[in-house]
Amino acid sequence: MVSDLQLQGINLTNLKEPKIHIHSQIQPHGILFVLKEPDLTILQVSSNVSSIFGISPENLLQTKLEDLLDSFQIERIQTGLLEESLDLINPTKIWVRKKGDDYVVFDAVFHRNSEGFLILELEPAISQENIPFLSFYHLAKASINQLHETANLKDFCQIIVQEVRKVTGFDRVMLYKFDHDGHGSVIAEEKLESQEPYLGLHYPESDIPKPARKLFTSNWIRLIPDTHAEPVEIVPNNNPETQHPLDLTHSILRSVFPCHIEYLHNMGVGASLTISLIKEGKLWGLIACHHQTPKYVSYELRKACEFLGRVIFSEISTREETEDYDYRMQLTYIQSALVEYMSQEDSFIDGLVKHQPNLLNLTGAEGAAICFGGHYTLIGETPKEEDLNFLVQWLKSNVNEEVFYTNSLPSIYPDADKFKNVASGLLAIPISKRNYVLWFRPEVIQTVNWGGDPNQAFELSQSEGNLRLRPRKSFELWKETVRLTSLPWKPVEIKAALELRKAIVNIVLRQADELAQLAQDLERSNAELKKFAYVASHDLQEPLNQVANYVQLLEMRYQDKLDEDATEFITYAVEGVSLMQTLIDDVLAYSKVDMQAIEFQLTEVETALERALTNLRKRVKETGAVVTYSELPTVMADSTQLMQLFQNLIGNAIKFRSDKPPEIHVEATRMEDEWLFCVRDNGIGLHPQFSDRIFVIFQRLHTRDEYPGTGMGLAICKKIVECHRGRIWVESQLGEGATFYFTIPVGGRDRERRNGRKAQNNLFGGRQ
Repeated sequence: MVSDLQLQGINLTNLKEPKIHIHSQIQPHGILFVLKEPDLTILQVSSNVSSIFGISPENLLQTKLEDLLDSFQIERIQTGLLEESLDLINPTKIWVRKKGDDYVVFDAVFHRNSEGFLILELEPAISQENIPFLSFYHLAKASINQLHETANLKDFCQIIVQEVRKVTGFDRVMLYKFDHDGHGSVIAEEKLESQEPYLGLHYPESDIPKPARKLFTSNWIRLIPDTHAEPVEIVPNNNPETQHPLDLTHSILRSVFPCHIEYLHNMGVGASLTISLIKEGKLWGLIACHHQTPKYVSYELRKACEFLGRVIFSEISTREETEDYDYRMQLTYIQSALVEYMSQEDSFIDGLVKHQPNLLNLTGAEGAAICFGGHYTLIGETPKEEDLNFLVQWLKSNVNEEVFYTNSLPSIYPDADKFKNVASGLLAIPISKRNYVLWFRPEVIQTVNWGGDPNQAFELSQSEGNLRLRPRKSFELWKETVRLTSLPWKPVEIKAALELRKAIVNIVLRQADELAQLAQDLERSNAELKKFAYVASHDLQEPLNQVANYVQLLEMRYQDKLDEDATEFITYAVEGVSLMQTLIDDVLAYSKVDMQAIEFQLTEVETALERALTNLRKRVKETGAVVTYSELPTVMADSTQLMQLFQNLIGNAIKFRSDKPPEIHVEATRMEDEWLFCVRDNGIGLHPQFSDRIFVIFQRLHTRDEYPGTGMGLAICKKIVECHRGRIWVESQLGEGATFYFTIPVGGRDRERRNGRKAQNNLFGGRQ
């Protein structure tokens, strides 16, 4: 045995998943030829050819197959090799003369390997007669009739193993089904009474590793007539054309991997026959036949068993689908209802959670969450939003498929252990890179019966300097209490989730098109409004200037003739004109904000703040204001607008000061994907109920006599921040000062987001 210390640095994957299809040996009950077409030159041959043909393998190399067989057989073979499928000539009876009139009859099977070489495999024919078709037909018909009379899937599988054992005569026949994780279990068994039962036992993935499962998918029937037989070499070991060992994926004689032979010996198996059960191109399970002593099964009988397995398994597939039919129909109805709800609601999320049936019913989950646009909509029993946020981050980094599912989330995402009671099982569909729909199932503690300890499924041994895996020796019942797992997700539920994903994506795409059109309409309208505001403001300036000039001229010329009231009226007129000009200037400034944001650049916030303070230096000096700031970052922004933003906020803090000299502090904090700025003062503050109103254009909380101004300053601040794709708000209490907050995204603002072409990307996880 190899110690744990010695295991360090060893690549166990290579040991667990050897290239068992690449071989230079075969089982000794047949003969193998490697032929080069079209003249069928012998490139390689198994070394046991001499015992049957009486010719050494070396003397056969580079000769032609026609040197061994008569011209009639060669002509028949060459004709068959021209067919599109070699199945039409497999098996072919071949007669080979030994001595005098002594002939040996073989079942010949042809196939071409991945390298394009023709491989001929010969097995001695037990009988020169094929299995009579009618005999096999009646056998198959009797089996299928029994199956049709059986409603229970478990009994159905039991009939299969009974019939195969009846046909083959093996001591034990088992139906073995694979789980989604590679483990498997015996779901039906027919055996000798004296043998220990394996029915209901689970077996670890390493018993039938990935390379073996791949071969079972390529080669649907596999015979090992004698597990104690010594393999024979192929001469030469390497193909002379490629200088590599042969790819024997489709070979029926391929030698058995030593670890598997040892595994069979540990189970007391002298011969085995395995029939693959394939569903939708994947290995669903195996019919495994074991015999305690060597047992040869003719090629015809093996193919008959393979055919019987296919016919019977098609019934299994139909029966599985029938058992799922009602549930599938129920999920189809729920799916249609959800699509209808989503189409009717303004938000597809409301369509998934507000009605009955809802999102939970689609997969039989206990809880579900919709993560969209950075917000969570929860239904049923789910992890906390903070935990969901980390889970979604993990999914974004580790999952690229259209659907992800597991019934043991803590085993692959350790943080899930703390919410195992609600989410040991997870089914997730990505709507985009950032948006997900998640379903959860709670932990279900269960007991699993294993055929031997799965934690000791193999041993690592060292012999003559070589490391190799050795299978376990014990197959006794071993019970395991399984925790941190949920009920598994059914294929029909996974399929329903995938169909829902398509529906959501289609609806979101449609909404994105509508938003894009709306954005274009809004941009067109905004452009016209900006143009109108700009032109109208300029056009208003001229008549206002005329009014101001003529009123002032009137005052100068007729000052001596005007009484006190007239002088007062002229003063009011001049002040009104001045206020109107100020309002027009502010409207112009407001309308220009978005037009100015043509190109954002890296901007040092401290520089923009210093420029604002320079513009405010007179007011700062007059009021004795103290303005301080912490270390400020560099952001993607428009430097002029940023300066204007600080100038308005600090100017407001100075304007709405208390009896004490103004104290103003500016600081910035890095959030996940944005910078959070705050401007804090010790002024008069405001009531929280007005915290939204102050950002509305022309809105004022005080009279102009108390505090001069137009009420445009904070509206301009709001527009500047929104132009940068940020947010602005205030937190304050009356008499306790105010703190203005605003954010600027770390990555800046993508200019294209301003038009409808980018609306779709926003919905599908584009840069925020």
